[in-house]
Amino acid sequence: MASNSTSNAVFAKAKAKYGKRLKEKDYKNLLNCKSVAEIMVYLKGNTHYGGALKELNERDVHRGMLEKVLRQNLYYEFSSLCSYETSVGATFSTFVTRRLEVSLLVDYLTLINSKSAEDFIFTFPAYFEKHATINYVQLSKAKDYSEALASLEKSPYYKILSQYHPNENGRLPLAEIENKLYTLVFGDLYKGIEKNCPKKEQGGLLSFFNTILDYENFSRVIRLKKYYNMEPEEIKKNLLPFGSLKKAQIDMLCNAEDSKSAFGVMSSLKQGYFINKTSYFYTGSLVAKVRFKEAVKNIYYSSSPAAVMISYMFAAETELANITCLIEGVRYNVDSKKIESLLIYQS
Repeated sequence: MASNSTSNAVFAKAKAKYGKRLKEKDYKNLLNCKSVAEIMVYLKGNTHYGGALKELNERDVHRGMLEKVLRQNLYYEFSSLCSYETSVGATFSTFVTRRLEVSLLVDYLTLINSKSAEDFIFTFPAYFEKHATINYVQLSKAKDYSEALASLEKSPYYKILSQYHPNENGRLPLAEIENKLYTLVFGDLYKGIEKNCPKKEQGGLLSFFNTILDYENFSRVIRLKKYYNMEPEEIKKNLLPFGSLKKAQIDMLCNAEDSKSAFGVMSSLKQGYFINKTSYFYTGSLVAKVRFKEAVKNIYYSSSPAAVMISYMFAAETELANITCLIEGVRYNVDSKKIESLLIYQS
């Protein structure tokens, strides 16, 4: 169990880092930028990203480089927090790494399904290379799924992925594989919390993740109904076995006639409180907003060092997603009002 001095250090560091977040005035200024270089110059000269960007030159910076440096900086900062939180620091550090690995794996498998595996680009932050369980350089050289599997043999994902092979059309059951991979990641997280976290803090942490995963499962129900036309029993097989939604509630969601009906079901449940209290464009943005709101609430009100630490991580990830949205918006000349509507932040 962490000492009081250690706990105080986690609180102080996480809250101080969150206090340096981008504010409304920063986003207004960033929305006025006309190029990736201008965004980088503003971040470098006016925000807490200055130190991370000091080696970058606006004359030759490009989108991929800027995003990679910012993401590496995010995980470096989080790793430094984990080193203070001795109870579940290692559990959260592993969770963050595995979550990123699975995200990249799903991207890769999506490219396999579209017969574009050669387009896979190694984007794993350099800082995490020593923690990675996947040889992404070897994976990026794979010419087919068999070679990809061979490159993943020593990873914790091999056992799951080796159960599948492309069908006659060269396609993999992506939703099913994605579900099993994330079940592994979150399963290890829940076990780590229950094994390593002080008893008095476990309830708050589990409630936090349960809320996030309730909305993640709801988002999956909508996606699988709308885009895959899956039958209720098939949808249930592709949901994460975590969260606070009861079996009867999941049955109602999966048996809903269409996505509109599923929204009606979820909004009628206690867990669906946020639906009518949150503005969003699609279920993915709803999940992101719920995660951010719950994270900010923890940062301000939780007495658990572990909850504050992981909440800071989610809040910082949201800020990085905002910056990525701004960069992409500038790149494709999206109207600034549209970009602004997609940003998630607290003033």
